[in-house]
Amino acid sequence: MLLIVTRPRAQAAAWVRELRALGQAAASLPLIEIGAIEDTGPLRQAWRHLHEYALVVFVSANAVQHFMAAAPAGSPWPAGVLAGSTGPGTSAALRGAGVPEAVLVEPAADTPAFDSEALWARVAGRDWAGRRVFVVRGEDGRDWLADTLRARGATVDYVAAYRRQLPTLDAAESALLQSALAAPAAHRWLFSSSEAVGNLQRLACAADWSRISALATHPRIVRAALQAGFGQVELTAPAPAAVVERLRLLQAAPIESSSP
Repeated sequence: MLLIVTRPRAQAAAWVRELRALGQAAASLPLIEIGAIEDTGPLRQAWRHLHEYALVVFVSANAVQHFMAAAPAGSPWPAGVLAGSTGPGTSAALRGAGVPEAVLVEPAADTPAFDSEALWARVAGRDWAGRRVFVVRGEDGRDWLADTLRARGATVDYVAAYRRQLPTLDAAESALLQSALAAPAAHRWLFSSSEAVGNLQRLACAADWSRISALATHPRIVRAALQAGFGQVELTAPAPAAVVERLRLLQAAPIESSSP
């Protein structure tokens, strides 16, 4: 069975390489396109005031990449400012960007889901009254963490570092999409975003989703795919090795999917 990775193009390529190295047939079909923000002024302004914040939260590796690209030349990460990550990919991007390990705050490795709630579990014990928090994200996103911090007395600011949009598929990707829809039993989809589920429906609005099976890396994405009409959707941890093991178990003893 061919596993279709739907992450944005750069991340999908890395996942495909790792999955193939683990013996899993995989191909990339990016269902979200990441673009730069036209006006980078707010990003440069954010860098000038970064030292004023107690915590800077990055919602994704894309947030890290685009925010760091706007840094003034030679600017180090400000001393004492915590860098919050919502998962392993974001943490890896922060480390790669030179953020010191001592200020990196990330979810526990054994957390059931990598998300804002998992990051909050790591910082909930701190006193946030009167503290300033900065969130680096796309043009929109969930407000749960910001609302939770505000309820504890923090001031929360945002900056949009990138934009998400419907992808333009190249010839090979379009052919893969048609092949997957024509032979659903030979393919399984891997979703890391509810937005990717919606974009797939927009790209193939006439498809019979009841014949499609998928893996998803968060319970919210599982629910979104099931609500969209996918026939089987299973939860997996967001790591290539975990995905391969989940597929092995499913192929050995298929189970009925249910909404978490």
